[in-house]
Amino acid sequence: MPGSCAGGLEIERLSDYDYDLPEELIAQTPLTDRAASRLLYLPKVSGDPKHLAFRESLTLLESGDVLVVNDTRVTARRIRASRVPTGGQIELLLLKEGIEGDFICMAKPARRLKAGDLLALENDLSARVLGDEPGGLKRIQIEAKQHWRELLAKSGVIPLPPYIKAALGDEERYQTVYAKARGSAAAPTAGLHFTSEILDQLQHMGVQIATVTLDVSLDTFRPIQVEALDDHVMHGETCRISSESADLINARKGRLIAVGTTSVRTLESFAIERSVRAGEEKSTLFIRPGYAWKVVEGMFTNFHMPRTTMLAMLAAMVGRERLLRAYAEAVSQQYRFLSFGDSMLIL
Repeated sequence: MPGSCAGGLEIERLSDYDYDLPEELIAQTPLTDRAASRLLYLPKVSGDPKHLAFRESLTLLESGDVLVVNDTRVTARRIRASRVPTGGQIELLLLKEGIEGDFICMAKPARRLKAGDLLALENDLSARVLGDEPGGLKRIQIEAKQHWRELLAKSGVIPLPPYIKAALGDEERYQTVYAKARGSAAAPTAGLHFTSEILDQLQHMGVQIATVTLDVSLDTFRPIQVEALDDHVMHGETCRISSESADLINARKGRLIAVGTTSVRTLESFAIERSVRAGEEKSTLFIRPGYAWKVVEGMFTNFHMPRTTMLAMLAAMVGRERLLRAYAEAVSQQYRFLSFGDSMLIL
């Protein structure tokens, strides 16, 4: 049970969001068919969970609903490099591109890299270290070379979450079918279940699709360092809503249903009463029980790790105890968990 302070108010603790996740339930590879996953449907207010196939979620959506997806694309790359001329081995994780060919990256070991160092990369590419960035990061510049971007895309591998140990055969399976906005270090995985055919079916039913963008950072995988959630500060992530998407959302006749926690954070960050504004900002919004929802009325989500802010967000929608009961049932029913796992719909 949550703790209490001297005034009698509940203090939410990280341990309130713990549950037993057997390691064998952490999905290591995606299903061949994106939409072949199972779906646990949890009515938002009351009622027992229902076990469905993901494709059956279409029967739960209605004409006039607006489905909001995060169209960010994972463009981070994990690349082997060596220092010139010593040959010392370096692993780079290219996180985000600034101006043409200018990247912020993580480096291991970072202490060896100094401004001016030349690095030899894969596929006959090279890069120059420009200097240090906050948080122990480095900034590098890819040296000019014809077709360097195509060569860079063929170098290294896409970074997967740390709990996935298996190699990924097809990197597009860690991208949503609607991914287009470059800039993420991790995928908005609740959207991995959707196919182009399902999206077409939804639109034929009268469900409209709106896109927003939130650049998912590697901080999404960093564990919370505090026990009292009041003391937790959310990492900031850049999110955007276009005027076109804002107009579509604000003109909706039915429910606003978000695909994934990143879409939820974006929508609620730009919410004004029952509408959203267009724009771009760095959001640090932390949604947890007690939060006053403004626009989001339902969401698709995957099954999350214990002791995470994502669980606190879901608890803000359905209640902590009810959420943990649903998770316990998912474990007992051998659902597949985390990024490549099964789906959940709260509606």
